[in-house]
Amino acid sequence: MNRTRLLLIGALALALGFVVSMLVYKNLQIRSGALNEPGVEVIVAADDLQVGARVEPHDIKVIRVAASDLPPGAPRRKADVLGHGVIIPISKGEFILSNKLAGENAGAGLPALIPPGMRAVSVRVNEVISVAGFVTPGTRVDVLLTATPNGGNDQQTTTVLQNVEVIASDKRLERTATGEAQNTAVITLLVTPDDAERLTLASSEGHIQLALRNPLDTRQEEVAAANAHALFHGMAPPAPVNPVPAHRAVVKTVPPPIPASTGVSVEVINGDKKQEVKCTDENCGDAK
Repeated sequence: MNRTRLLLIGALALALGFVVSMLVYKNLQIRSGALNEPGVEVIVAADDLQVGARVEPHDIKVIRVAASDLPPGAPRRKADVLGHGVIIPISKGEFILSNKLAGENAGAGLPALIPPGMRAVSVRVNEVISVAGFVTPGTRVDVLLTATPNGGNDQQTTTVLQNVEVIASDKRLERTATGEAQNTAVITLLVTPDDAERLTLASSEGHIQLALRNPLDTRQEEVAAANAHALFHGMAPPAPVNPVPAHRAVVKTVPPPIPASTGVSVEVINGDKKQEVKCTDENCGDAK
């Protein structure tokens, strides 16, 4: 009984060892094939490249990697990356891919970050307007305007633009690594041509304020304008601006028509003859 059990255990051990040996052999073959795979040249960053930088010869180096490890569309010639502006930060040793660079002849710096059909508009801010300095490149904001419309006395606040991208803070095109606040005097926003006009007009009409958004919240909401009357309950509504006096209806009194004279009857006695004569106001005196 014990001998049969030992033989069975031995057979199972041999089978298990055979399976493990085959797996290790295949794994070694795969690795050996990968090592023997011919390498290809690819361009990587020789140092950290920040947004807006122009790629120079000292910023890149060429290494050889296995063809299977090459990312799709990775530039393999220096001419494909030199002189292009960086639009997404690139770390040292990272592949310099085309989607991280501005187009050919697009230049470097801020202009390279502006997509076709968009505009960069700067607004002057302080620590309050820039949300204590946390409005930094890459964040998204709403633009609020506080002004007195139509020259009235009651101020109103309305949302002029929503979900606008910040592309620069002063002359910085990238945020700090720790995301700390940055004291700045100018914020540059990326807007459409129509929104550029609205933003410029809002800056001249009154006081603008930036509201920081969660980058995942991209909803466009209908927000009603707020005024002092809505804030303070029981406050009398504002007087209308330049009130126009109401026109009073003029009622013409038409005098009643004068009834026409119907005349009177006069009895005239001439001797023994009697005669009834009708007369009016004009000839009654003659009839008498």
